[in-house]
Amino acid sequence: MVRPPTARSAVPGVGRLGLLEPTAADSLHQLGWDNVDGVPVLWALSRSPDADLALATLLRLRESLGDGWAELDSVIRSDTTLRGRLFGLLGSSTAFGDHLVATPEAWKILRRKHLPEREEVIADLLDAVGAKPETGPNAGPMLFRAEIAGPEAIALLRGRYRDQLMLLAATDLAATVENEPVPPYQVVGRQLSDLADAALTAALSVAIARVCKNGPVPVRLAVLAMGKCGARELNYVSDVDVVFVAEPADATATRLAAEMMSVGSSAFFDVDAALRPEGKAGALVRTLDSHLAYYKRWARTWEFQALLKNRPMTGDLELGQQYRDALMPMVWTASERPDFVADVQAMRRRVEDLVPADLRERELKLGAGSLRDVEFAVQLLQLVHGRVDDALHVTNTVEALTALAAGGYVGREDAANLTASYEFLRLLEHRLQLQRLKRTHTLPAGDDEEGMRWLARAAHIRPDGRQDAVGVLETEIRRNSMRVRRLHAKLFYRPLLDSVARLDSDALRLSPDAAVRQLAALGYGAPENALGHLKALTGGVSRKGRIQALLLPTLLEWLGDTPNPDAGLLAYRRISEGLDDQIWFLRELRDEGAIAQRLMIVLGSSEYLPDLLINAPETIRMYADGPGGPQLLGPQPVDVARGIQTAAARYDDPARAVAAARSLRRHELARVASADLLGMLDVPQVCAALSSVWVAVLDAALSAVIRATEAERGGPAPADMAVIGMGRLGGMELGYGSDADVLFVCDPRPGEDETTAVKWANGVAEKVQRLLGAPSTDPPLQVDAGLRPEGRNGALVRTLAAYQAYYGQWAQPWEVQALLRAHQVAGDQDLGVRFLHVIDPIRYPAGGVSAEAVREIRRIKARVDSERLPRGANPATHTKLGRGGLADIEWTVQLLQLRHAHEVPALHNTSTLQTLDVIEAEGILEPEDVALLRESWLAATAARNALVLVKGKPTDQLPGPGKLLSAVAKVAGWPNDDGSEFLDNYMRITRRAKAVVERVFGGV
Repeated sequence: MVRPPTARSAVPGVGRLGLLEPTAADSLHQLGWDNVDGVPVLWALSRSPDADLALATLLRLRESLGDGWAELDSVIRSDTTLRGRLFGLLGSSTAFGDHLVATPEAWKILRRKHLPEREEVIADLLDAVGAKPETGPNAGPMLFRAEIAGPEAIALLRGRYRDQLMLLAATDLAATVENEPVPPYQVVGRQLSDLADAALTAALSVAIARVCKNGPVPVRLAVLAMGKCGARELNYVSDVDVVFVAEPADATATRLAAEMMSVGSSAFFDVDAALRPEGKAGALVRTLDSHLAYYKRWARTWEFQALLKNRPMTGDLELGQQYRDALMPMVWTASERPDFVADVQAMRRRVEDLVPADLRERELKLGAGSLRDVEFAVQLLQLVHGRVDDALHVTNTVEALTALAAGGYVGREDAANLTASYEFLRLLEHRLQLQRLKRTHTLPAGDDEEGMRWLARAAHIRPDGRQDAVGVLETEIRRNSMRVRRLHAKLFYRPLLDSVARLDSDALRLSPDAAVRQLAALGYGAPENALGHLKALTGGVSRKGRIQALLLPTLLEWLGDTPNPDAGLLAYRRISEGLDDQIWFLRELRDEGAIAQRLMIVLGSSEYLPDLLINAPETIRMYADGPGGPQLLGPQPVDVARGIQTAAARYDDPARAVAAARSLRRHELARVASADLLGMLDVPQVCAALSSVWVAVLDAALSAVIRATEAERGGPAPADMAVIGMGRLGGMELGYGSDADVLFVCDPRPGEDETTAVKWANGVAEKVQRLLGAPSTDPPLQVDAGLRPEGRNGALVRTLAAYQAYYGQWAQPWEVQALLRAHQVAGDQDLGVRFLHVIDPIRYPAGGVSAEAVREIRRIKARVDSERLPRGANPATHTKLGRGGLADIEWTVQLLQLRHAHEVPALHNTSTLQTLDVIEAEGILEPEDVALLRESWLAATAARNALVLVKGKPTDQLPGPGKLLSAVAKVAGWPNDDGSEFLDNYMRITRRAKAVVERVFGGV
């Protein structure tokens, strides 16, 4: 017998409804819904954002209502609007569920057909405390006196406010359950702001009853809403920012304001007056004249930005309007302030720094691609263009975006997309806050699948056939965040490019004046020139011009974050024009985001690099990331040096050989400087790389000149020849601005006349100096032999025997000290090593340096400190000769070498840093003292290198506070571009190191 198929029950089970709690079936039975008549209710319940939570709360509500449940049950079955509101609310908010259970009859509020108008909301909140219009000379339409002003007033106001908030939330959420209209974002924001106005009007009525018991209010007090409330775009849970104006601003006015804040904060939400002049340190209440005086003299840019959203909300509305009328003209001229750009950039960085790194991807309000990005950009554009366009004088973010698009200040499509993303992020923010009525802007953690599922359903996000609701939500969050990030750049720069490149024939265009204003606000000091560069880059109808116009919005934003965007844009134009026939350049910028961003950072930060990159453009390709990391870090100094020597060896003509070496040096300098500026290399790595390339070029030049002389002579050279590195070259610790200090030594070959050999060697040395020192667009190659015996009056080249005789008989203490850094760097290696063996007994004397020599060194050091510092230099911030600078550290290390190298062979080292390691390991100085010397040497070298990178020429003096110092700070690796902080840190480090220097020199 074949059994007939079992008919599927018409009543869905708990599994089909998505109910997970073990008690769900019993709960449905208790409510009487587990039957055919209850099917529509069951399916509606299943659509609730959290059906289990909604069901559990309904059971509690049934118990709380008692006999009243039958009425609610009947309405749930028959009224889909009520059902959608109730189930949407209970599945989204534990806080409102608790409120309904505590005041069960409040469910009837949800039957209201439409949201109340502003006047009705105000009347309802005032009715809670029996408030009546205030009388007397200062009476006004928003001034009332409560009849109930005791402690019970707080509970009455809280309950009435929560009822109104519940109605709005339920109306907002109903569409998640039933086919109900979705209130637009702006309607929700306005309703919340109207409710806040009503709440503080009621709070002020209680304050009046408490403070002014014996007569009418004796003062005029205006309350102005600021921030989101002022813009009528308030959140469900938010501080409400206010400012008070009073006439007179006496003790009574202050007590009224304080009492209003206390009542409001206890009954509704935090009332915050921190946006008042001087913040929390300033007077709570001021007169209008006092406000004006402050804003005229003391206010910062961010305070004018905050005033964009001021709105009279309650109290004396006439006085509030006088405040607004008096202050708004100052707001619209704030962009003309000299510190406007710097302040705006600092504000943006400060906001970004407030977000912990582990929350940045989950932060809706302050992270990258967040609500604040939209609001900040819109407010900046309003400040820039609102001076000449009254249509931008609006407070609401969405309305401001619409006005900006209508005026051509942003693209219409961009404004629409940005508005959509902004409203989506605000929707998520609202849903998160409704859950527990807590102020939050943080998405659930990535592993909180249950939290993300709830949020998706509360935001009315459903599966799309390819992904479940959580997958769709995560995709939408990423898409909208990325869209905000992308449009943040386009918002500022696309209209500029539309104005000069005609990308969109239908787009409104900024006028030349508006374009100049916008560029000035974005940090360009010469906006007219910048506009000219943009026109040149995007000019004509060529494909390259169109690509430039598409690239430039993002490139310009990156440039805007650099210390010198004007110079960066000019350099970018020069490079683009120089590579006009190179198809790879724009393709790499378009396809490799890392290349484009790093290039903009480099061009906007350094005057040293642009010329190098123009002459060595292939380096730009190395800004990309490879499988093993940044390609800039790929080449190793030893391989680069070998390449330089090999390339130069291909040419018989010394000039061509040196040109080949220079070319490869140019590429290497560009690579090292780029990696350094981008924070990829530390100070020792930079010094080693620069020294290695210098040595390679010097060796290649010497070899080329010797080969040429041998060709001219028709036979081998009459002498071996070596170059001894001195100073920082000998220590392999060169900086960008260092010359090459050297000694030239020769040794006649057997059978050769010494006079002839020395003459030949002098000719070779002179030609090497001349070829390397020839004028060039590259950084100079100065070979300095000034440390030779008898200085510049002595012979340029000496034989090994002559050096031995001189140092053995005539060497002065300073010459002995200089020899501590002598090291073979180029030419005949065997001769170089023999030279070092000759000088070792001189620089590392048996028994250590004599007391007389130490006294002489101390005398010379004192003379250097007092006489060699350039006129006008600041001894506290001169990186070479200043307090705790390079000379101080190096002299200290060398003195310790002279005293201890005879007994500590490891001190036979030409590197300052390596020698400091030995001094610490051998216990010659305390580890703390060595650490101070090392830190100071590194800080001074980093600062000196940064000075060259920023200014494009050698200099040792740190500038005073200003844009240049901030640029140096950033390039030197300071975590922010606060030049004053960097300078304070530098002076603290060098001051502590100087104390060690003085102890060492004073203790010998």
